[in-house]
Amino acid sequence: MTQTAGGADVLTAHAMVMLNDRPVVPLSPAIYEALAECEGTNRTLQVVTSAASRVTLPLRTSKAQWLVHADNGYYEGLTGRPMHWNGTAFVPLPEARDYASTYTTPPTAPIGSQLVLTFQARHAPSAVLGAHTEKLMRLLTGEPPAGWGLTEPLQHPWHTDDLTTHITNTSSTRLIVVGAGTRPAIATSHFSSLAPPASGTAEITTLSIGYTYDEDPPIPQLPSFIDLLSADHPLTALLAQLVPGRPDLTTEPRWTGSSAPIGLASAGAYTGPPGFSRKRLGPPDAPVTWYQLGDGYSPEYWQRHQDLLTHLRRAT
Repeated sequence: MTQTAGGADVLTAHAMVMLNDRPVVPLSPAIYEALAECEGTNRTLQVVTSAASRVTLPLRTSKAQWLVHADNGYYEGLTGRPMHWNGTAFVPLPEARDYASTYTTPPTAPIGSQLVLTFQARHAPSAVLGAHTEKLMRLLTGEPPAGWGLTEPLQHPWHTDDLTTHITNTSSTRLIVVGAGTRPAIATSHFSSLAPPASGTAEITTLSIGYTYDEDPPIPQLPSFIDLLSADHPLTALLAQLVPGRPDLTTEPRWTGSSAPIGLASAGAYTGPPGFSRKRLGPPDAPVTWYQLGDGYSPEYWQRHQDLLTHLRRAT
């Protein structure tokens, strides 16, 4: 590999490589700019850290590929897949038949759980944006968001008017929102203009809340929270799942377990499919149907999620 000038340590026709050996690697302004450059040049951004590093949730969910340098080579931080440098990029090791050995070692800190809510919404041109995230954070943490921004650390205190102005002046925006309370809470949001002839803004947001191993996430309360949310802020859909992970919402390059579904809310009043527990939520003029999929601890219930999606697509 050859060092280059600028923010990249290596630049080829296929990849931009950035080396970062910090204990916690965030979605920094330099990485954010590199992601934008890679998107414009059809490259993959590959961020390389040591096995002792962790990445923040915004970096983990970005389009950057996380590579880990261990004693026995390189591997993909999120999957454990062994990798090697082929002269133009890090690619899977052809002869590998198992996870990288470091990936299967125990995490360095106790693993708790992360409640992950992914919702979609459509907003009128005059709507104040960010209200869904604020409402959910208040319900789940007791506090509103502290701030928002494009990179970490965040640049702006939480004001929905400022956030709305920024989004309406940009055709497509990805944002980070952090909670203000003692409980870790981070949302990553994508706002984009609705395709003509519709007008307004489409939103996809994933909100993650961290819990320690001896805490119970508020799974039984989720339908009532969604009911309160949809009363003021209509939803298109919401998926709730539980993910094993660090309570601080950072990620180690090690296996911590599989996610499991809790439930799915879909705008509209539905009656099926058979065998699914459902509950009508929201106001009469904008109903939402909540389907209980599982307890958040049984990954095999993802099949129920697929069966439900198939039914809903047929129904609509």
